[in-house]
Amino acid sequence: MSAEFEDFARAASRGRSAAPPDAPRLTRIAVLGGGADARLIAALSLAENCDVTLFSAYGRELELLRASSGIALRGAGPLGSYQVDGDAASIALTAELDAAVDGAEAIFLTGPIHKQRTYAMVLADHLSDGQVLVLAPGRSLGAVEAAWMLRLGGCTADVTLLETQGLPFWYRAEGTVLTLSARASVAAATLPRGRSEAIAGLSHILPNLQEVDSVVASGFADLSAAVEIPALVMGGAGLAAGGIAVPMGGVPLPENETFHALIGPDQMRLIKTLAEERRAVARAFGVRNLPATDDWIAAYSGTAKGDGTRAVPDHDTARAMLRDGVIGSLVPLCSAAGLAGIAVPQTQALIALTGAILDADVAASGRKLETMGITADTIDDARRHFDTLTPGGR
Repeated sequence: MSAEFEDFARAASRGRSAAPPDAPRLTRIAVLGGGADARLIAALSLAENCDVTLFSAYGRELELLRASSGIALRGAGPLGSYQVDGDAASIALTAELDAAVDGAEAIFLTGPIHKQRTYAMVLADHLSDGQVLVLAPGRSLGAVEAAWMLRLGGCTADVTLLETQGLPFWYRAEGTVLTLSARASVAAATLPRGRSEAIAGLSHILPNLQEVDSVVASGFADLSAAVEIPALVMGGAGLAAGGIAVPMGGVPLPENETFHALIGPDQMRLIKTLAEERRAVARAFGVRNLPATDDWIAAYSGTAKGDGTRAVPDHDTARAMLRDGVIGSLVPLCSAAGLAGIAVPQTQALIALTGAILDADVAASGRKLETMGITADTIDDARRHFDTLTPGGR
């Protein structure tokens, strides 16, 4: 990699000062999607006395909410039941996308990556200057991809993309009931870079955001797939498998059935290797302030017991996590590594393994620099692409 490109990448990863404490509080919230993550965001927003609209294109999701007594939060966080479509303060439900986003100050794009991509494309001509689009989680290069989709869709509004690497809580979903566990701080950044007021304006809903210099830095801070995929697929007699040892005839205790418990010594060795590959590529791009590896892993695996534990996902959720992990975390790292001239063999092997498990070439739809308008071979090309790839093409 040329010294010129390293200088440019380092400049791209520098941001501005911390979020201003007097930034206006964003209170008109639209949540796109009806999944558990969308329901959590909507409930957290209503708990903060926001005006909340939840959009879903799926009648079954809306009917589930309307037939329930609302969204119930248990465990940690703002406990209670949050009503939908009520006369008093409640979450308004709609199947009309334009109505959901009209007048919203912040718009959350939720669900798997293919839905986030669709939302960004169809929103392009429904957005207004000053709106904030939030990807939670954005994984790696999520904001860059969304900006590219907005441009393809013809967006001309001056909007801010906010890429975060997670929500304030881990959750276990049972219908409209969400059992929460507090989560550690996660990296967040804006595109265009330095719009700290967007992060400050949503701190009442997302209090665990830790602002980093740019979406380059927040993308490299995404260790999600490196933790999740080994934990979810590596097990059996050939490995020092994760999980608490249970005597024959015994029943595992519920408090031991946590995501952290899925990670045994073999899984941990692989995760640490994957983390070091990501760290090496990040250094080439000028990002050097990533957490210590053990702390970094803990941020995505949750605690072993008690508050802060991450629930073990069900089968369908786990497979969706595998797919999104490849598309939104591992493939972007390989793409960046290729531009930097750095080998990432374990990351590539994990992509191949996951594709075999899912019986699909999920890597083909992964986020790559060249599919997001970044076809740079020289520093001048790179500078031009990064400078112009902003929401609205400004």
